[in-house]
Amino acid sequence: MIFNAEYECMEREARKRIQLARLKNLVEMLYEKVPFYRKKMDALGIKSRDIHTLSDIEKLPFTTKDDLRENYPHGLLACPKDRIVEVHMSSGTTGKPVVDEYTRGDIDIWRECMARTLAGGGCTRDDIVQNCYGYGLFTGGPGAHYGAMTIGAEVLPMSSGNTARQLMVMQDFGSTMLTCTPSYALYMAEEAADAGMDLRALPLSKGCFGAEPWSENMRKEIESRYGMKAYDIYGLTEIVGPGVSFECEAQSGLHINEDLFFPEIIDPETGRAVPRGEKGELVFTTLTKEGTPLLRYRTRDITYFMDEPCSCGRTTVKMHRLFGRTDDMLIIRGVNVFPSQIEHALFEIEGTEPAYLIVVERGESHLDEVELQVEVKKELFSDETKGLEALRARIQNVMKSTLQIAVRVKLVEPKTIERSIGKAKRVVDNRNI
Repeated sequence: MIFNAEYECMEREARKRIQLARLKNLVEMLYEKVPFYRKKMDALGIKSRDIHTLSDIEKLPFTTKDDLRENYPHGLLACPKDRIVEVHMSSGTTGKPVVDEYTRGDIDIWRECMARTLAGGGCTRDDIVQNCYGYGLFTGGPGAHYGAMTIGAEVLPMSSGNTARQLMVMQDFGSTMLTCTPSYALYMAEEAADAGMDLRALPLSKGCFGAEPWSENMRKEIESRYGMKAYDIYGLTEIVGPGVSFECEAQSGLHINEDLFFPEIIDPETGRAVPRGEKGELVFTTLTKEGTPLLRYRTRDITYFMDEPCSCGRTTVKMHRLFGRTDDMLIIRGVNVFPSQIEHALFEIEGTEPAYLIVVERGESHLDEVELQVEVKKELFSDETKGLEALRARIQNVMKSTLQIAVRVKLVEPKTIERSIGKAKRVVDNRNI
């Protein structure tokens, strides 16, 4: 389903004209109303009149998460405070949170973005959406709620947690669509299996999952356990919340709402654009934001653009699902390792549960040592030691081939690794680096 064909299926040259006009207006507004950006642009000698083409965006300064924290709480506000109707903040655990302040117009844009997003996953006014993203300052719950209501669907505002109640409501109210983090979807599936509940027998047929990177194999696991189609969605508090990009029924990349958010891919080391189709760091400029607009925000997320036409009819550029984040990347003995690489490989190995933990230590020899804790299915863990040793050896071989480094594998019983009702914690790095 396409929610807004006028903009989602617009001829690309027409969209570029809209993007350029909005970019010029944005630069002018930021220079006039936000001292932080005026100082940055003055340092570069840039004014709005210097923006003639979309490629001229490369002349403009980047914005980082540190910039947002240093300007906490209202330093990036671009409108009078009395126009702000809603505030959200990041769920970060270190330093000051990053703040997103919304005008009424910003909320309307957010509703539009999330309506497009949920429609991409097949949501219609006939659906019952069980929304298990967290509500409050976190953007996940409110964003999905706004989008479902804009489509006209019925919303069950469950928030996260209280899994037994989630499953009861899912069954009793006949939920047809699920929204939550992919790790919580799997946790609910585990709890349902323990309770003897067959999720595949329910009306639930689709789900939109995001807020953390997840692999293609994790998608297959969710689809298998629920008997549903699992769609990837992307967003971040700094830009708007969820609704920046989303998968359609083709499940072949995430369509970016690029009439509202201008995307770039840069080399994270040099800050320069990479050749089209090459992997790099994702950067966004908010083209229509009124409250706290951002210029060239460095997301730290790693992906690449996909320009091929999509069978759904949308003409927006697509981004590949995330490979990880530059700040989640582990450098182990000089090798770059993303947790998503480990996850993808693990889900290919029969006998393991979809739960793992990576523990990194600095050994006595001052070399990095990695322990990969992996949950094993109940029937295998109660089996003879010989079978477990064979599984351990297989995982070690697969990891050596995948990561190009040796890891120590520790097999643990089911439900040993702590579960999360939000974003899953996959890495414990005990090195002092």
